[in-house]
Amino acid sequence: MKQAKSNRFQKTVVIDVVGLSTHLVCEFTPFLKQYLKDKNTILIEPMLPSVTTSVQSTFLTGKWPNEHGIVGNGWYDQEDAEIKFWKQSNHLVNAEKIWERAKKIDPDFTCSKMFWWYNMYSTADYSVTPRPQYHADGVKAPDCYTHPPDLREDLQTNLGKFPLFNFWGPNANIKSTQWIADATVFVDKKYNPTLTLVYLPHLDYCLQKFGPNLSHIKKELSEIDLVLKHLIEYYEQQNTKIILLSEYGITPVHRPIHINRILRENNLISVRKERWYELLDPGASKAFAVSDHQISHIYCNDPSVKNQVLELLKKVPGINLVLDKKSQKKYNLEHKRSGDIVAVADPDSWFTYYYWLDDKNAPDYARLVDIHRKPGYDPCEMFLDPKKPGIKFRAGLKLIRKKLGFRYLMDVIPLDANLVKGSHGAIHKKKEFYPIFSSKITYSRKEISANKVYDLIWDQMTSKI
Repeated sequence: MKQAKSNRFQKTVVIDVVGLSTHLVCEFTPFLKQYLKDKNTILIEPMLPSVTTSVQSTFLTGKWPNEHGIVGNGWYDQEDAEIKFWKQSNHLVNAEKIWERAKKIDPDFTCSKMFWWYNMYSTADYSVTPRPQYHADGVKAPDCYTHPPDLREDLQTNLGKFPLFNFWGPNANIKSTQWIADATVFVDKKYNPTLTLVYLPHLDYCLQKFGPNLSHIKKELSEIDLVLKHLIEYYEQQNTKIILLSEYGITPVHRPIHINRILRENNLISVRKERWYELLDPGASKAFAVSDHQISHIYCNDPSVKNQVLELLKKVPGINLVLDKKSQKKYNLEHKRSGDIVAVADPDSWFTYYYWLDDKNAPDYARLVDIHRKPGYDPCEMFLDPKKPGIKFRAGLKLIRKKLGFRYLMDVIPLDANLVKGSHGAIHKKKEFYPIFSSKITYSRKEISANKVYDLIWDQMTSKI
């Protein structure tokens, strides 16, 4: 291992356990339960929106979305007239990051960013993020992007290819989280960064599929507990300051809200017909919604319909808040990227991206894992369609075709939003589902706002305790 260079900062690791809340610390997580006993654990007040890219950007800049510009996992690019989700350039985050501040004080400070979002073209010294290969014949192959570039070969030689199809989709499981944890240790041994940021997504899958029902997710809880045990014990041996946190908690849901269908039924959405299906045409629509878990940005190309949309959404069951640009200021969300109107769901509801009125007109990508073409977030991508007989067998045949080098279409995703049992993104009041922050530093408060996580990370890096 290289010797740590920074004399001004303590070696620190921030472990982001997605979806973790006090509700999940139980008999199925024996290591975590014991580990937290002598740590100081406080609650993080859910911010708006409580989604991955927005929360991570707030944690790492100390700024709200109205300042750093990350108003969701995706938004409408008005210049391109396109809805864009899950972009990866760090240039999108318009605020100074915590490691940039540290480097100004100590040029020897180094940062490893392991799968935290906006991880391409970052000023972090070492980074790894999912980046599939898209071949000319349509095949999507597992891969990752790293900085420095030769780190990719080192990781995949030692750990195997990054298991992309275990990172998201119907086959998402512990393999991807384990690979990320192993890669984090590999990078730490190779470079010994001052600050390490590691993202462990495993609980996100089961919590959205089954909700926070402990009896249904005990296997996944035990799996993440074991990964945490090995990772934390490694960092304890390196005399590293350890922060354990989460971005959001996940609440049980039972009501999907098809917000674009509502807008379409009121003649506000335009679609384009191609072959047998319909494609949302956002640039030609008077108004449309970009749905992202429990938050939806509504963009009004025609300003004259704005009041109509406001009044329409206020009457929709399951919608808790309807915010115009002025009222978005209360939640630090007003920005040129945010919707003209932002709808926020009740804790037991969430927004689909569906805009077609008949499933026979659904676009081809609707039944695929296709996070970039869909004009909104789709948690149904974690399921195999239960309405199709022998779906697992059919999926297996498609995988065989892939391995033999034939083209294939993995059209196995259901269009039944009622399958989803957990979601996040809204502001809710049940503290058992609040995200958490835990470390050895003593805090005077039991709850903090999300932008103060930045300060706590800074305090940990500079504390001699």
